[in-house]
Amino acid sequence: MGASRKWYPVLGRAAAAVVAGLLIFASFPPRTCWYLAPLGIALLVLVVRGPGRARGGFGYGMLAGLGFFVPLLPWTGIYVGPVPWLGLSAACAVYVGLFGLLARVVSALPGWPLWVATVWTLTEWGRSSFPFGGFPWGRLAFGQADGWFLPLAMLGGAPGVSFAVALTGTLLAALVIRMRDGGAPGRWRVISTLATLVAIILGTGVILRAALPAPDAGDRTITVAAIQGSVPRLGLDFNAQRRAVLDNHVRRTEELARAVDAGQAPRPDVVIWPENSSDIDPLRNADAAAEITAASRAIHAPILVGAVLINADDTTTNSVLVWDGDRVGERHDKKIIQPFGEYLPYRGFFRHFSQYADRAGYFVPGHGDGVVHVRPAGGGAPVAIGVATCYEVAFDRAFEDSLRAGAQLLTVPTNNATFGRSEMTYQQLAMSRVRAVEHGRALVVSATTGVSAIIAADGSVAERTGQFVPAALVAALPLRDTTTLATRIGPLPERLLCMVAAIVVVIAAIRRRTSLPAHPASEGAIGGRVRT
Repeated sequence: MGASRKWYPVLGRAAAAVVAGLLIFASFPPRTCWYLAPLGIALLVLVVRGPGRARGGFGYGMLAGLGFFVPLLPWTGIYVGPVPWLGLSAACAVYVGLFGLLARVVSALPGWPLWVATVWTLTEWGRSSFPFGGFPWGRLAFGQADGWFLPLAMLGGAPGVSFAVALTGTLLAALVIRMRDGGAPGRWRVISTLATLVAIILGTGVILRAALPAPDAGDRTITVAAIQGSVPRLGLDFNAQRRAVLDNHVRRTEELARAVDAGQAPRPDVVIWPENSSDIDPLRNADAAAEITAASRAIHAPILVGAVLINADDTTTNSVLVWDGDRVGERHDKKIIQPFGEYLPYRGFFRHFSQYADRAGYFVPGHGDGVVHVRPAGGGAPVAIGVATCYEVAFDRAFEDSLRAGAQLLTVPTNNATFGRSEMTYQQLAMSRVRAVEHGRALVVSATTGVSAIIAADGSVAERTGQFVPAALVAALPLRDTTTLATRIGPLPERLLCMVAAIVVVIAAIRRRTSLPAHPASEGAIGGRVRT
C-alpha cells in the first residue's frame, strides 16, 4: 500500500501536465477561449518545477505536448490514417518536453519567470525551424486572434505574442507559488509586483488596440473579390476532377460578373482565386487558358489564379499567376512547401510505413520576394500584392519578404479540400488575422472550400463565407505603404529572446553542476526560498 502511494504525486503531476496541454489546445480556434493559453502555461510550469531530476521535466512536458497536439492536429490524418497524425503530434510534443526540461533547469535562477518564458520562445523557434524546415502550427500566438494579446503582434510579430502569453503564464505560476507560501518575508510585496506585471502585459495589449489602423484607413482603395468555387468532393482525390474544380471557379466568377453588370455588386479591380483552382497547367493547356481568359474578360479584371505548373525542366511548382484578359503577368511560386504533402523527404524510407507515401507530391520550392504586381481594372498605379500560399502563412519569413518588397495588400490563397470538415481551416484563418495585425495590412483569404474571408488590418473579419459552398466576397480595401515596428525589425526580437534563453540555460547548467542549489520546488517566485 505504501509503495503504491509514493506514485500518487507522480500520477497527479502527469495528469496535471495533460490538463495543461488541453488548456492550451482549448485556446485555439474555432473556440475563442484565448485566455486559457496562459493558464495552461502556468499549470505546466507549476508541474515541471516539482521535485525530481531535470529529465522529469522532459517527461511532464512531453505529456503536456501530447495533450496539446494530439487534439490540435487530427486533420493531418483524416484521409491517410492515424500514423502521420500521431507521429507528427509526438514530434511536436518533443519540443514541449524540451521546454519542460529547460524550464526546470532555469527556474532555480533569480527572476525565473522571465527566463522560463524565453525558453518557451527558444523551443517554439526550434519547432518552427527543424526538421524539414519546421512546423510552426500551434504557436501560442495563433490562438490569440480574438484576444487581448493580438495587438502586440504589431510590435513583436507572432513570436512577440507567443512570448507575452508565455510570460503571463510564468508570472501567474509565480503568483500561485507566492500565494501558497504562508511565511516567506516580503510575500505580499512580491504578490503585488507579480500581479502588476500581469496587468501591465494585458493592459498593453488593450491600449495598443487603439493604435491599430482603422479598417478603412489607407493611401488609396481598390475593390477586391475573393472567389470560392468549391470542389466536387473532399479528400486526397479532390483534384481527380480537375476540370470540374476549374469550371467551378470560372462559373462563380462569371456569376459575379453578371451581378456586376446588373448593378448588384461593385466591379472588382482584381479577383483572387484560391490555391489549386486550376490544377490543369493553363500555360500548357489551351482549354484551361481559354476558360480563365473568358472569366477575366467577363469580370473585366485581372485574376490571381492558383495553378499547378509544369516547368521547362519538368519540375512542378504550386504557383499564383496574374491573368489579365489573355495576358499572363507575374507569378509567385510557393517557396515554403509542405513536407509529407507537397513533397516527401526520404520517400523510399517512408514507403515502409504508409501506403500513401507515393501520393505525396513532387513539388519544388520557388524563389522570389512573394509579391505580384497587378494593374487595377479601374486604372491607377500597379498594386503590389504579397502572397503566402496556404502553408506559407504559418511562417514569419513569408510575409516579411513580401513587405520588404513593398506589398500594399496581402492574400492567402489556400486549398483545404484535403483536410475535410476539420478545424484546420479555422486555425489557418486565425494565422491570417495575426499576420494582418503584424504587418498592418488588409488581407484576403481565398479558399477552395472555405473559409474565405476579408480581414482588416486590425485583425477583424469584415466578411467570411461558409464552408463547402460556392461563394464570392467583394470588398473595398485600403492600400498601405506605412509599416509596423514588427515589419521593420523582422525576426530580431525572436533572435534576441532565443539568445537570452541559450545564455541563461548555460548559466543555470553551470550553476547546477558546480554547486548544490536549492531545489526548484523550494524556490520562491523571484528566486527566494519558499517553505514547503
